[in-house]
Amino acid sequence: MNVVITGANRGVGLGLLRHYLAAGHQAWACVRSDSKELARLKSDSLHLVRWDVREAAPSGGAPLPERVDLLINNAGIWSADGGETAQGLEDVTDRTMQEVFDVDCIGPLRVVQHLLPALLKARGVIVNVSSQMGSSADNTSGGSYAYRAAKAALVITTKSMAIDLAPRGVRAIAVHPGWVRTDMGGPDARIDVDTSVAGLVKVFEAVSSYPLGAFVAYDGTQIPF
Repeated sequence: MNVVITGANRGVGLGLLRHYLAAGHQAWACVRSDSKELARLKSDSLHLVRWDVREAAPSGGAPLPERVDLLINNAGIWSADGGETAQGLEDVTDRTMQEVFDVDCIGPLRVVQHLLPALLKARGVIVNVSSQMGSSADNTSGGSYAYRAAKAALVITTKSMAIDLAPRGVRAIAVHPGWVRTDMGGPDARIDVDTSVAGLVKVFEAVSSYPLGAFVAYDGTQIPF
């Protein structure tokens, strides 16, 4: 199986990359920047691709495969500067809204558009990593305007992808990886990367059992949106 993962240099993306390499699959790790953890991975099945999802195509590295069985759009940001940019009603800025939306929603769309011929050839699966924070039904605390809006938009984008691509043999699903102990999730998050990855892989394998464009948590439960 050919697996393409964006944002594969850390956190859940790196965990998924490790899983598919260990399972014997060919894996393309699409990254904007390197990491020490990624550099430690040594495998003939690992293909590094330089791809900032704010761009329509990779800028270097290994060529992408002609067939993509599984695309995991995992790349995402909380803020443009990587810090704790304010996202409250009175302090979120136009720039923060636009830049988070560009990476977290438009980025996956760009990647799908670029890889669509390869996905069609393999009759592959598209996984867009959203967040439960993108669920309107689950929003009881407000705030986080940029991140919530971008992740909600990604769920709706995934729904349209699923409907449009189903007749062409490609399936699409949006997932919530859980609140994971990563650089973005922080040390107080509820689960570790291994728990998230183990659950997500089961969801990916069962994608045909969910409604078109479903929004599914790592534990297999559907999230209303």
